[in-house]
Amino acid sequence: MGAFELQLRCPQNINGIAADPQPDWSFDNLLHELDSIEQRQNVNIEYPGRFAKTQPSRKLRALKDNYTCKRSFVMHVSDQESDSSDADSEEESDTSSGISGKRFACDELYLSDASEDEHFGVQSTPLMDKMGLAECALHELTQEFHLTLSDEVRFNISSLESELVNEDEKFVSMISKSVKDREHQQERDRQFDLQYQRTIAQALDNHLTELQRDHELIYQLEEKRIRDDAAREEARRKEKALQEERMQQERIRAEEEARLKAEKAERAKAAAIEAEKRAAEEAASKRANETLKDTAANALGDSKGNLRPSSNSTSDVKKEVQSSARNVIKASKNALEMEKRRRQVYDEMIAKTEAIKASGNQNYHKHGLSIGRQIRTISATMENIRTKAEDLVNLINSPGCPQPISIQLFVEKIVSNCTNQRGLSAIYAVARVIVLVTSKIPVAMDVLIAELNKICIYTVPKHIIYSEDVFKSKDAYFKAIGYRENGNIESTDDYVDRLGSYMRLYGALVQTEVGPFQNLHGLGEGWAWLARFLNALPANLYTAVALQSFLEMAGFALYRKYRNQFKKLLSIIDRDFLSALKEGGSTKINKVKMSIRNYIESNEYQREPEESKLRDHLESHQFC
Repeated sequence: MGAFELQLRCPQNINGIAADPQPDWSFDNLLHELDSIEQRQNVNIEYPGRFAKTQPSRKLRALKDNYTCKRSFVMHVSDQESDSSDADSEEESDTSSGISGKRFACDELYLSDASEDEHFGVQSTPLMDKMGLAECALHELTQEFHLTLSDEVRFNISSLESELVNEDEKFVSMISKSVKDREHQQERDRQFDLQYQRTIAQALDNHLTELQRDHELIYQLEEKRIRDDAAREEARRKEKALQEERMQQERIRAEEEARLKAEKAERAKAAAIEAEKRAAEEAASKRANETLKDTAANALGDSKGNLRPSSNSTSDVKKEVQSSARNVIKASKNALEMEKRRRQVYDEMIAKTEAIKASGNQNYHKHGLSIGRQIRTISATMENIRTKAEDLVNLINSPGCPQPISIQLFVEKIVSNCTNQRGLSAIYAVARVIVLVTSKIPVAMDVLIAELNKICIYTVPKHIIYSEDVFKSKDAYFKAIGYRENGNIESTDDYVDRLGSYMRLYGALVQTEVGPFQNLHGLGEGWAWLARFLNALPANLYTAVALQSFLEMAGFALYRKYRNQFKKLLSIIDRDFLSALKEGGSTKINKVKMSIRNYIESNEYQREPEESKLRDHLESHQFC
């Protein structure tokens, strides 16, 4: 809203001072003009500071009194103002009622309210006060300046508000933009990180691939080196074994030649002795004939009759004894021939050991204890079996003890230890060690089987029948079939228990297969043993115990290899052998008979014995 123009009803120039010299004065110009007036009138007028309005000073009031117009004017304000304005107008009218003057209307005058005056620090001045011309002019200029300043302030406030709104909008848009930029930057950073991670992962994968390739190459080279070393070691070992075998064959050949020469010399000596004996007999017979010719005819006839029957009876007794010996031994011809061949090898080994012991005074008892210790500590684990076999081979081939003595000690310790085994798993483990040792020292197998044939005739298989014509007593018969004698003959129960132990070791040995190592007395020998046993041996307690122990250890392996043929042998055992056992015999016979029948009827031979399986480690209770 614009300002209004106020016409003063007073002279325009008083004492050289124009009432309105410049209508467009600024507030500074006004102050400057007031200063000039004060200097002229020698009046000290106190001016309020900018944006502040105070009551006129006393000096200004005095100046106003000196220059008061003789006729004052009255200002009339429109009735549309507030009640407070009406009250003020009434007070002013009452106050100025005594003052005469013209009244002029200010209906269209825009007056700022008290709040705005208070905002600018200006105090409202009653218009109807008596004032001078300069004071009136100053008051009007001040009011006009206030109005102009109020408009400017309102305009500036409005502009500031609009600018603030625009600034807020700009700030919000800038914040939104910054948020979007930040999100965009985060997305770019995330993509960059993802790409960087992919690059790192790809580089790591390439590095690991290269590293793996290098390791594989190193592993292949190392494996090739190990294979080459193993091949060279195997070649050296084979060459060494071949040389040892060649030397052993040469030694055996030389010994065989020496033995043949000795036998030839013995035969020649025996032939010479026989020839001398025959010549002596012929001379004696000739002398007897000459003597008989001089005897009387009747005496000659009598003496001739007496001599002939005596000679015939002696020959008949020899033939009868030989026939009785053949009748008491029950075994197949092949079994006896194999026993004889192994017995020869065994006797040769014993002769060598006796010769070696006789030629030197060295005691091999400590060496035997080392071999026995290795055999006693065999357990059913793969590592233990491999280690024990290697140690035993090293002990047998030890240069500190001749090999024949070491083999004899090894065989004796194996056979004596089999009666002390606490379970079937230990017997299977010992059989594996025997196969590993004899695969490198073949002669040890023949010596071991010969030793078993010697102490247990049922490993041949062979049985001796009691005959009073052949054996002088029962004790002589018991000793012939393997009973031990320690002052007294051992009991039948003890003998049967030992018999079962020997047969379990034999059965475990024939069924053992250890990888690439050859079993020199394998399943073929076990099948032959079973056939010879059923063909030649009678059914009694001893043969029943031997058959039960053998089937318990080797039955599954025989069935796995021969299948239906083995079943046929089992049916023969059930039909013939078990039927031939005496019904109502001893408790031990009935128990063995029932065990064999349950073994056949329950098809136990089709299940692999748990004790034959090797373990990876040793159980804790086996150390006790």
